[in-house]
Amino acid sequence: MHRQSVLRLACQYGGLPLAELPPPYLAPSLHFSLNRSPVQSSNFSSTAAAAGHGRDLSKTRGVSAIHRTGPKFKLGASKYPLPKPVSPEALEKRHATPDHGLWGFFPKDRQALGTPEYDVAHGRSWSIQELREKSWDDLHCLWWACVKERNRIATSNLERQRLKAGYGEWEATERDRVIRVTQKSIKHVLRERWYAWEDASALYKKGYRPQDDEATEA
Repeated sequence: MHRQSVLRLACQYGGLPLAELPPPYLAPSLHFSLNRSPVQSSNFSSTAAAAGHGRDLSKTRGVSAIHRTGPKFKLGASKYPLPKPVSPEALEKRHATPDHGLWGFFPKDRQALGTPEYDVAHGRSWSIQELREKSWDDLHCLWWACVKERNRIATSNLERQRLKAGYGEWEATERDRVIRVTQKSIKHVLRERWYAWEDASALYKKGYRPQDDEATEA
């Protein structure tokens, strides 16, 4: 700020000497604070006041939650009738399906929270040697059986937290651990078969044929 402006501020402060005035870089803020009116001169807006001249220039304005106005143009779904709500009494009664697939997320008694006696009644996990003798279809079925059982345990855990039951957590965790060991063993066996297939494919590309060995032995 120029020195003349600083002197002008000094006069506004009642003729104080320059030594008692704030630093020059604070002079603009003092100038604005002195000239500011107690009432805001205009409403906050990012658009100039005379930009629309009182007219709404937005041609694609949608529904306003404040003014409760609808769109000013026809939408793509305007030609379709809106669905009407149906009372619960008018709805068709639906019968429960006893063999529905979603019952797999619940124990046999179809309760959301499994009992500790049900969760603790399980066998050991499958070993890698046992799984090596299974076919691809058997491993596939066993894997998804484990997934369904873990989903059932997760459903019981969620219901247990909601009810704050305070029991059955250890049994469910131990059952889930046994299932996860079986899943890791299935992955191990499938990984072995994948490596064996890669080795066999590499030998075949190099020209090796098993029937050549059989012919030599014969």
